[in-house]
Amino acid sequence: MPVSAPFRTLSALVGLPLLLFALITWQVVADGPLVGVDERLSGALVHPDRLSELLADLGNVQVAVPVLVVALAYAAWHGRATGVDRWWLPPLAGALVMVLVPALVVPLKEWTGRPGTPAVPPAVGYYPSGHTATAVVAYGTATLLLLGRLRSPGARRALVVLCAVLVLGTSYGLVRRGYHWPLDVVASWCLGAVLLAGAGRVARRAGPTVSRSTRRSSSGTPSPSTGPS
Repeated sequence: MPVSAPFRTLSALVGLPLLLFALITWQVVADGPLVGVDERLSGALVHPDRLSELLADLGNVQVAVPVLVVALAYAAWHGRATGVDRWWLPPLAGALVMVLVPALVVPLKEWTGRPGTPAVPPAVGYYPSGHTATAVVAYGTATLLLLGRLRSPGARRALVVLCAVLVLGTSYGLVRRGYHWPLDVVASWCLGAVLLAGAGRVARRAGPTVSRSTRRSSSGTPSPSTGPS
């Protein structure tokens, strides 16, 4: 049976990040060659300053999650107001992937037990980066929810660029400040990409369909709740 193009695309969006995440995790647990490269790269990049700290704060739950909550509320309101079938499904999926971030990241931190960089107090549990995962999923999900509701191509491009700037800014701040090794951040990009692929699929499947009553009303046929004037 031939494999459909959407299925191949989804498999690539999920499979490649998962494969890279597995490779990085194996290197971290086994203290492989990539860890040495990672530590040397971190040594060259770390330079704590006020800007890097402010950028790292973009991954705080107190900053990123409220942005997502606003997008969830708007997507729910807009979907219901325009008569979209299952209007609640994309916001629910968006909330679920955000809940999955700590559910996945915390056990991974405990299992890998990776120590932090020399710029932070001695401790373990730095892999993967929770702040990066929070930024990727919160800002990425908000973008997915709002993209289909923007009519202007320029506005959609601007939204995607803004999301990329927020995620990359957070990632740069975390590495520059020394809060995380670069591989901690890259691993969270992979984890976030998998979660966003799932949320995006739900949003695409549930978003375009409008309710029967809305279709009838828009075509000029009175709905059951409205009679001729």
